[in-house]
Amino acid sequence: MTEVEFHFNVGDKLEYSCRLLRKARSGGSTLLVVGAPELIEQLDRLLWTFSDPDFLPHCRSDANPLTVAASPVMLATSLHDQAFNAQSYGVLVNLGREVPENFERFERFIEVVSSADDDRQAARVRWKHYKDRGYALKQHDRAASAQGA
Repeated sequence: MTEVEFHFNVGDKLEYSCRLLRKARSGGSTLLVVGAPELIEQLDRLLWTFSDPDFLPHCRSDANPLTVAASPVMLATSLHDQAFNAQSYGVLVNLGREVPENFERFERFIEVVSSADDDRQAARVRWKHYKDRGYALKQHDRAASAQGA
């Protein structure tokens, strides 16, 4: 069964996502990130400049098929795109407000939730969705982590 994690109370969703992707990638994971078009565009730009020594090879799902096949990190606006059927991604990261279709085909699924009220409310609906379907949910409260540091 898919491992579902919520990382919530994240200050800057995009910067946090860059760090999360870097950490998961350093562990050898292949990742698919899904979110609204404007968020994916911003994340794409940020990944190019986030950390020079730790560049993360990535591409968008509409890239050349050879680039897609070689990229360990894929950025997409939906899971309907055929580009990632050719390659297996172990981790799905959701930056969106909806439950991604077919999230259960991934080994690990991470929800990134900011501290903004509307984002938190949408995350509560998703949490209930997963819980009602029997998923054991892990939670990582970034506000608590920051206080303990």
